[in-house]
Amino acid sequence: MTLPWIPEAFQLAWPWMLTLLPLPLLVRLILPAAKTAAPALLSRLYARTAAASSTSAPAASRAPLVLMTLMWIALTLSAARPQWLGDAIAIPATGRDLLLAVDISESMQMEDMLINDELYPRLTVVKDVVGEFVARRSGDKLGLILFGSQAYLQTPLTFDRRTLNQLLQEAKIGFAGPATAIGDAIGIAIKRLQSRPDNSRVLILLSDGADTASELPPRKAAELAADHHIRIYTIGIGADALVRRSFFGARAFNPSSDLDEDMLTDIATTTGGKYFRARDPEQLKAIYELLDTLEPVAQEEEILRPTKALFHWPLAVAFCCFVLLVGLRTLGPDND
Repeated sequence: MTLPWIPEAFQLAWPWMLTLLPLPLLVRLILPAAKTAAPALLSRLYARTAAASSTSAPAASRAPLVLMTLMWIALTLSAARPQWLGDAIAIPATGRDLLLAVDISESMQMEDMLINDELYPRLTVVKDVVGEFVARRSGDKLGLILFGSQAYLQTPLTFDRRTLNQLLQEAKIGFAGPATAIGDAIGIAIKRLQSRPDNSRVLILLSDGADTASELPPRKAAELAADHHIRIYTIGIGADALVRRSFFGARAFNPSSDLDEDMLTDIATTTGGKYFRARDPEQLKAIYELLDTLEPVAQEEEILRPTKALFHWPLAVAFCCFVLLVGLRTLGPDND
């Protein structure tokens, strides 16, 4: 709240606390004086304060009353939380509203990503590559969707890339169930992006299988995304061939036989995006580097005014008044 007689930068967070200012006076006027025949035990400081309220009291004897009044005003002002607002600072928000949907279904633990002649699980490689992608996207609002049998929003749209990356690295196989719900992941993205500026809505969806658990069919979800001007880039991950050795000899098989490339292609095409195929870590890294070239679209700037608390100043005044009151009690002429 800004008061008309003070600078605009000075504000009270809880101005209603000022209504307590006349409380001592109201108590004095409303409550009747105590009537008792018993002798009253009063502190000398209070006795002098009561005497000071009389109009006939000398000015020096009114000092305790003045100090107590100032102390009450200072305490009330401090309770109203005075603060000073600094100059407005514009926070640039010139990037995209970009959601990352990552498959953490059971099949993502398949070890078919070859790095230095050693095979690694798909999810491990995805965490490394996507983590680097997130670190580069300064200026974007990023969000993270994880999906397996169910899809859920792990991180809402935020500029905090470090926290998002940390939550991505902490994702584990089985958190969302063993199956794959691609359509439901797109549905969550629609809910989160539909209120954002039209030209900035982007979803990057990575999966290694076919939709087996969604309540919302993936192609229907893609149509809804297109209606809300959400562009979806899809990535199919997994090697085409893998040799597994056993007691009976070597056997070649396709570890990506469940990958539904037609569906991922349709999703991307329907929304104006593009489908990419990542058979190894280098291809996956190249895909995210390509996606990294998305041109940012200007958005409305966010305005921040830094706030500096000032409550300690009136609190210090109240303390000084208290010290003076104690000094008057200690050094007063009627002190024994």
